[in-house]
Amino acid sequence: MAADELATLAALLADRSRARFLLALLDGRAWTSGELAQAAEVAPSTASEHLTRLVQGGLLVERRQGRHRYVQLAGPKQARLLEDLLAYLGPTDPPKPTLSASAANQALRRGRTCYDHLAGRLGVAITDAMAARGLLTEDLTVTDDGLTWLTDALAFTPPATRRPLARPCLDWTERRSHLAGAVGAHVCTHLRANDWVRRIGTGRAVRLTPTGETALRDLLGVSPPA
Repeated sequence: MAADELATLAALLADRSRARFLLALLDGRAWTSGELAQAAEVAPSTASEHLTRLVQGGLLVERRQGRHRYVQLAGPKQARLLEDLLAYLGPTDPPKPTLSASAANQALRRGRTCYDHLAGRLGVAITDAMAARGLLTEDLTVTDDGLTWLTDALAFTPPATRRPLARPCLDWTERRSHLAGAVGAHVCTHLRANDWVRRIGTGRAVRLTPTGETALRDLLGVSPPA
C-alpha cells in the first residue's frame, strides 16, 4: 500500500546519521563506509548498519572494489527527492555558526553540485543566462536554438536514455530553479572537465576558476556569483 511505502521511506530518513550520509552523497560521488562514518561522526559499525538499510530501501546503491565498500545515491530521482525536501525546509542555518561553518555555508550558496548538476547562485545564474538567450524556455525546456548551441559550444550529444533532456530543480538556497536533467549534468561535466569549475575541499562546494569566469562571460555573459 502507498501508506506503508511512505511510512517506510519516512522511517529511513528519520535518523540524523542517515540524513547526514544522504546529504554528503548529494555531491554525486561514491563514498566508502569509513568516509561517511567520519563525516557523520559515528562508529564504523554503526555506519555500516545504517548504509545497509539505505541500500535495502533503494536510496543508495552499493559497489565493492577489493576490500572497500562504496555507496552512492541510487540515481537522479533520489537526489531530486532530497533537494525537494531541503527546499521544503527552507534555510536552516545555525543561529551562531562558527567562522569555518559560516564560510562553508557561504561557499555552498555561491556554487555547489546537486548530484550531477550545478546549483547555488552559480547554477541559477547559468540557467537564467541560458533562458535569457532563448536557449531554454521559461519552464526550462531546451529550445531548438538551445540544442544547436549546446552541440556547438559544449559538444553535447542527446543521450539515448529515458532521462529528461532538461528539467527544473528547485534550489533550496536560492528558492528558484536551476537546470537539471541530461543537459544540466552535461553542463556540469563540461565545466569540470575544462577546469572552469573546481571543487572546494572534499565537499559539494565549487568555485569558478579564472578560465571559467572568462569562458562563461564570453559564452553566456555570466559573472562570478557574489
